[in-house]
Order: sequence, then C-alpha cells, then structure tokens
Amino acid sequence: MTGNRIAVLGATGVVGRAAMRMLTRLGFGDLRAGARNLSRAELPDDVEPFRVEADDPDSLAAFCAGTRLVLNCAGPSYLLLDRVARAALAAGSDYVDVSGDGPTHRLLNGSPLLTGGRTALLSAGMLPGLANVVPRLLAGDLTGARLVVYAGGIEPFAAASAGDLALSLDSSDDSAHWYGETAAAWSGGARRRNALPVSEDVEVAGFPGRVTTMPFLTADAERLARSAGLAELHWYNVFVGSALRLTLTRLRGRVDGDPAALAAVVEEIRAAADLDLAGLDPFYLMAFTVSRPDRTDTAVLRTPSSFELTAATAARAVAAVLAGDVPPGLHYADEVLEPRALLDGVRGLGALPVWQIHRHAHDEPMEVGSL
Repeated sequence: MTGNRIAVLGATGVVGRAAMRMLTRLGFGDLRAGARNLSRAELPDDVEPFRVEADDPDSLAAFCAGTRLVLNCAGPSYLLLDRVARAALAAGSDYVDVSGDGPTHRLLNGSPLLTGGRTALLSAGMLPGLANVVPRLLAGDLTGARLVVYAGGIEPFAAASAGDLALSLDSSDDSAHWYGETAAAWSGGARRRNALPVSEDVEVAGFPGRVTTMPFLTADAERLARSAGLAELHWYNVFVGSALRLTLTRLRGRVDGDPAALAAVVEEIRAAADLDLAGLDPFYLMAFTVSRPDRTDTAVLRTPSSFELTAATAARAVAAVLAGDVPPGLHYADEVLEPRALLDGVRGLGALPVWQIHRHAHDEPMEVGSL
C-alpha cells in the first residue's frame, strides 16, 4: 500500500459523487475518482481523475495501484461480483463495497488475497448494511424476537441500482446469486415460502396515501435472522405508486445478465419510477419493530435520498476501516460496525434527517425519543 489514497470507483454516479463529497467532509483529502466517462464529472482540483473500465482487468489493476483503500460505488454489483475486490486486494489495498452482498462474499471467502492483514467490507450501504444494523441497535440481543420491517419510498433510480433491482428478480433457489423471494418470511429457524400475502390499497404509518405492501425476504435479511436468532422476520417492500410495482411483476423471471437486454430493462424500471414520482417529493422510509415478550421497540428512519444515505454509510465504513476499527478479513458491514457509532456518523453527515425510536415496556407508558 502506498500513502493514504482512497480510490472511488463509480465516482460520477449518484452514490459515488455523494461518497466523495462525504469523504472530503470527514477529512480524507487524497482521493482518486474512477469512472468510464469522466467528461460529465465536476471534480475538485485536488481529486485525481482516472478513466477506468470495470470489465478490463488491466484497467482495474492500474486504477487500484498505489492506493490505501478502494471504495466501490459502481454497479450493477450482481454483474461486477468480486472483480473489483480482487483487483484492490491484489494491489495491497483494503476494500469497501456499497453492495457486494452474498454473491461476492461467497466468491471471496477463503481467498489467499485476504491474507497479510487486508480487509474487505461488503454491504456497506443503506440496504442491507444500515438496514441490518438498526435492529441490532434497538435490541442488543435479538434471540427469540419478532422483527417486522416496512421499507420503501419514491425517488429516481440510478442506472446501477436499477440494474441490481432487475437482476434481483431471479428468485430461483438454484441461482448462485439468489437475492430473495417474494411472499417468503423467516419463522421457526427457516425460510417459509408463500407465508405472507401481498396487500393492496392499504395504509401504512409514515407513507403517503394508500400503498401496496409486498413481502420479500432477501438473502441478507435471512442472514440477519439466522445469525441473530430471530424467531420471526417479516419484511415488506412498500410501493407508493403502481407503475414500478406492475413493471417489476411483469419482468419477474424474465431478466438475465445479457447486457443489451439488461440495458432495456433498466430503462423500463427507471421510467416506471419516474412515473410514480410525478408530483411528489422524493423520500425513502424504513420502519423497524422488534417485539419481545416484555417490550416492543420501534425505529423510524426517513431520508430524502437513499443514495445519499448509502454514500454516508459507505463513507463512515471507510473511516472505520482506516481507523483500524474493522479487523482484517472478509466481513459484512452490519456484523462488524458498531451500530450507534454508525448511526451517529451517518446523521452527522446530514443524510438521515429523521431518526426516531419508540420504546414500550408492556407494563409501562411508551417512551418516544430520537438519537
């Protein structure tokens, strides 16, 4: 490793631009901005621009050379997989990925590239990173608890995020990149298929108007349930409009990794999201309820931009790795980052204006507060 340079891949995207701004606010001044097309980038004078092709091993190797840490904000992550991580680790750098998730973890697990004190931190964004941290903050011990989550909003889709959403529509068990399953829930120590119904035209606290709730158990939510010993986990994606939901339903089971086909699907998803957004202010909201026999705790998180919140989470994860707060090896962010420090840090970067908790012991009045 050379110096303290941080290289940000995907630096011209929505998340990448925000992450570079937040890293600068945290005092990291030696930054390298990497993207395929830098012509639209407006970079500060002290940021090194670097043209890089994520699907070219030589280009990636040159981008990672001479860095202390590589932050990957590019996507779709389900196509990039472990490619960027391996280039960073081979260059002697630590690695942080706003996505990565299970597929990248499986590919990197046991790699000799992770010897010698290097660190790879995956899922260091809003979903699943921050989303899996919040329940651990609400209850230090989740064993035997019931967790219910409502998550959704309405905002424009970045191309990389739309690509990952499209690829996540494959819910087949035999997929090496299994992302999740509609209508599934966690109960009794296992995933239960067709356990929960889709509900249309319902009211959910915090969401405007009447919405649709669609149960969807992701691989990372299942990982949280298994590792924390949850008795039950019900996760509902909330759709404020109908265009995106109907588009995803139509595309389910029809998306593959062919670049040309995927590009067309990405544009369909982005157009549907824009249609739902018409006339509304962008927002993303997550509400978590942890229930145990003696008490119920709820956390409500609301942000005007899930992309800003992902960038803030990633910036704080980078800071934790560089400070030595994350041990060497391969990790998911939610399993090694200290929950309160992460939430406080994200709020300090201005990406989480609404964060409230409600604590209710069953024999006492409800306590309401914020962090």
